[in-house]
Amino acid sequence: MTVVMAHRGSSGTRPENTLPAFSEAVRAKADGIELDVHLTKDRKLVVMHDEAVDRTTDGKGLIREMTLADIKTLHTGRWFSDEFSAAKVPTLKEVLALLVEKNFRGFLNIELKTDKYEYPGIEKDVSDLLTSHQWPFTHWYSSFNMNSLERIHQLEPTTQLDYIMGTAESKAKRALECSFIEGIHPKIDWVKEQGAAVQQYPKAVRPWTINDEAEMQACFSQNLAGIITDFPEQAMSLKRRMKK
Repeated sequence: MTVVMAHRGSSGTRPENTLPAFSEAVRAKADGIELDVHLTKDRKLVVMHDEAVDRTTDGKGLIREMTLADIKTLHTGRWFSDEFSAAKVPTLKEVLALLVEKNFRGFLNIELKTDKYEYPGIEKDVSDLLTSHQWPFTHWYSSFNMNSLERIHQLEPTTQLDYIMGTAESKAKRALECSFIEGIHPKIDWVKEQGAAVQQYPKAVRPWTINDEAEMQACFSQNLAGIITDFPEQAMSLKRRMKK
């Protein structure tokens, strides 16, 4: 059965990559949660999509040029709604603690955001944290950067790794050539281009970002391995209806 992965948490109904977004994804009973990780100037792991804080906070600057203390002065929910004006940029540790508190039993997909800046050592820092405890949930990693995936594979050889891509066939071919890559996370346009052939693709396919109900239904009907969506509650509801 196609799994539903909450993209940056329930980012269609809460400010993305914040504790409220992850809490809502758990409440919606999403099968999995996706988040993005960067490294600050003082080597702290923070959860945010962009390399810069400009779009989703009231600050400006690159994460890699800011300390955690700098980033914690920023508000990351006001752009979405006044209701979330108190939200702060979470650390990866804080998100993990929240998921434990909420007794989340699904999977956590950690995207290593190293496609623009490599963040030397980020793979080891993330791996050290994720392997330091027995969590109630499982975890895997994904990235646009194959070098990052190779490095994390050396650290955690049995952990699931997925390659994120757009629509380039060369990227899909590269994923097929890498034995340690479990699946691909392509843009939905790539899935549409494949047509019925996508069902015979040799590795798991979990497209992004599936927010339209018709696209959700098509992915479920094709029995794709998963979908990545900003609206996990809507997707889970549709999946339950289609199972009946």
